Amino acid sequence: MEKLSHRRRQLLLYLGLGVVGAGAATALGVGSRKAGSNASIAASDSSPLSNVAPEVASTGSALAAASRGLPDFQGISQWLNSAPLTVGNLKGSVVLVQFWTFACINCQRTLPYIVQWHQQYAAKGLKVIGIHTPEFAFERDLNNVKQALQKHQITYPVPIDNEFKTWRAYNNEYWPHLFLADRQGLVRYDHIGEGAYDTTEQTIRKLLG
Repeated sequence: MEKLSHRRRQLLLYLGLGVVGAGAATALGVGSRKAGSNASIAASDSSPLSNVAPEVASTGSALAAASRGLPDFQGISQWLNSAPLTVGNLKGSVVLVQFWTFACINCQRTLPYIVQWHQQYAAKGLKVIGIHTPEFAFERDLNNVKQALQKHQITYPVPIDNEFKTWRAYNNEYWPHLFLADRQGLVRYDHIGEGAYDTTEQTIRKLLG
């Protein structure tokens, strides 16, 4: 299923972006989708892909560039590993929000780093929120998500965003996509796709102070 999912994502990227765009997205380690659509994404000039080199973390989204407040979690059907949380609950902590879905191979490759950062920095004030937004129907099944949490040893909070309401609140279009907010709740950094793990960890450490 993982292999099939990866091939389908590659096909969608080729159909939506063309050969050049798909090559860039694959290099980034990105699965992508236009928010609110059941089809593949359509690229635009404002897409973060046009501004991001594969080895460089993105700070190009409007959300991060303006240092805007972290949007609240919307339309969450259930929280796993946690009681329901709000952005207000997280003030005073450095917050790492990652959009992911368990069958996305790019997401799977990032999870060991997210889990490690949670284990290493939670006691120092890092709060990790793994927003699970599905691409395929079987990714909506709560039992499948729970199995993925167990498989990847995920113990941090995971809100279920099956209706894409939080996805849209963040103006997100990509799996995986990571946001970091400071202790005041302002988004200071984001990264699309795989990679930039050293840069991301350095930013976490800097924000933790």
